[in-house]
Amino acid sequence: MSLRLLFVSMHTSPASSPGAGDAGGMNVVELHQAQALAALGHRVDIATRRSSPDQPEATDLGGGVRLLHLAGGPAADLAKSAIDAHIEEFSAGLAALEPYDLVQSHHWMSGVAALPVARAWGVPHVQSYHSVAAHPGSPLSEGEPPESDARVAGEALIARESDAIIAVSTAEARTVVERCGADPASVIVIPPGVDLETFHPVRAEDRRPACPWCGSSAGYVLMAARLQPLKGADLAIRALAEVPTDVRPDLMIAGDVSADFADYRDEVEALIDALGMRNHVHFVGAQSREKLAALMRHSQALLVPSHSETFGLVALEGAASGVPVLASSTGGLREVVVHEETGYLLHDRDPARWGRTLGGLLADEPLRARLGVIARVHARRFDWPDIGVRLASTYERIARTRP
Repeated sequence: MSLRLLFVSMHTSPASSPGAGDAGGMNVVELHQAQALAALGHRVDIATRRSSPDQPEATDLGGGVRLLHLAGGPAADLAKSAIDAHIEEFSAGLAALEPYDLVQSHHWMSGVAALPVARAWGVPHVQSYHSVAAHPGSPLSEGEPPESDARVAGEALIARESDAIIAVSTAEARTVVERCGADPASVIVIPPGVDLETFHPVRAEDRRPACPWCGSSAGYVLMAARLQPLKGADLAIRALAEVPTDVRPDLMIAGDVSADFADYRDEVEALIDALGMRNHVHFVGAQSREKLAALMRHSQALLVPSHSETFGLVALEGAASGVPVLASSTGGLREVVVHEETGYLLHDRDPARWGRTLGGLLADEPLRARLGVIARVHARRFDWPDIGVRLASTYERIARTRP
């Protein structure tokens, strides 16, 4: 059964945004999902919002995957929190397309735009959230900020009305049932995959990435995430300050500043100065997938101190790279990191505890090696071709059974 599938990804462009600014970001997931499905004989178009006047209407990405750019507000980069004002215009662009066999929406804005279009076409609508807003007044650890008044209502609407919801983890499945009101019978857990060719352990022929800023003989640890409070760069820095100076590595932070939290970089810089860590912390910006993978495989450890993650793709990429991961014990990270086997899950945000754990790991090279080997074995469970088969069988079943 070959299907024509429309992926709707209103606020990210999977083909043009693969850098570490979205490390673990779902634009990478969407592109790999499409490629895995196309390899099984399905045709996939990915519709996203035009963010530059130079973007063509359609780009052939090869292998049965196309990228479509549709109007949805000004053809310019917008903060994610500003894009929802243009949902109706984007929805109109979707409605002008030829009908597909099934529509898969990524993120809440895409679902709100695509759901009425799928209904008009008489085809199934499948929703993937990738992140769910915290209710107003909830602590940061419960999820992302609401970002707009429309988000909580929009997430609830698509939870009730979609034919199926694909959650990236059991933690996300629980959230969309309890917080968004989804019917548990409609929720299916299919995790993202990982590119095992790009993210791999150090090989004999691998060159260590150029690191002119590195001043520590202890090497470096890596954090790959957008600079926003949710990702917890402040905890990573405080934890590093707790590591004894004789084994203290440098900290590389790979990722863009989030437009919705532009002041956070200044807060982090002030913290670095207050702790006397200026020579140990380095912001290296967004990286290509290949450069991020090189930084990752040569690091001593990967830090994922997020307040909340629905899955934590970057932790899986670290595991595939043969690197132990220190992560917050929250959300989907509990399903990616196997405590004391592939890394460590920290149950609180005490910098001293994080620092002790990191320091002990850095001082024990055989332990790092053992954790890294098992991490790579664990990551092979998430090979993209296998994930593609699971997605395809799910779509085929939905398409067959929908009245």
